[in-house]
Amino acid sequence: MITIDLAQWIAWIDAFFYPLIRIASFVSLAPIFGESQVPVRVKIGLSVVLAIVMQAQIPPLATPVAPDSAQGIAMAVTQVLVGTALALATRLIFAAVQIAGSFMGLEMDLSFATLFDPVTGANTDVVSELLNVLALLLFVSLNAHLLLIEGLARTFALIPLDHLWITRDGAGALLAASAIIFTAGLVLALPIIISLLLVNLMLGILNRTAQQLSVFSVGFPVTLLAGIFMVAESLPVIRGVLESLDSRSIEIMSEVARRLAGA
Repeated sequence: MITIDLAQWIAWIDAFFYPLIRIASFVSLAPIFGESQVPVRVKIGLSVVLAIVMQAQIPPLATPVAPDSAQGIAMAVTQVLVGTALALATRLIFAAVQIAGSFMGLEMDLSFATLFDPVTGANTDVVSELLNVLALLLFVSLNAHLLLIEGLARTFALIPLDHLWITRDGAGALLAASAIIFTAGLVLALPIIISLLLVNLMLGILNRTAQQLSVFSVGFPVTLLAGIFMVAESLPVIRGVLESLDSRSIEIMSEVARRLAGA
């Protein structure tokens, strides 16, 4: 007769429950997996499957910890913080892409043409939505979503389940990496901004030389058409920049994980 005591049950629960919390926190916010279009049941099912698959790579706890104990609650909160921090680290690149789209849309006089973005739950301009979709497609084409799963699995060896004290350097690394939102966004939008500034300069000169030509009636369609043309011509270059940014998101996630572990 097979007998199972309480300690064995707790050990089995620990091997699945605490990793599931970190994985679920990550999946709910990470790119591709955490999009609002993905049903909640799919996210939960994916988290459960990943928790089962990663069992071989997760170091077991030295001593079983009951989930309803003070230590168990502290471990659960720590897993939520770690998973959320790692997911936010991968989201920075997409925030930079949306900032770049906002800069482009503002110069193209398209800032008033907004769409409801189901990802952020807010209204975003059409250029930001276009670049965001392009960044997501490139993210999948580069298999970066698989690299995210691989990086998440490695964090269990770097940050064990019983590692209750995450360092403040992790939050500092996340805040320092958030500067890429503005720097990368500005660099991505800078060619379009400079081109449209030259178009506006030419329109200003034209308005001074031919004052019977109303710059307000001509400037908007000219600026819009020039902006669309520049965005279309810049797509190959934008693609290369987005590919490097997608690779950079994996590096940021790894750096934040090392800082959280105090390494």
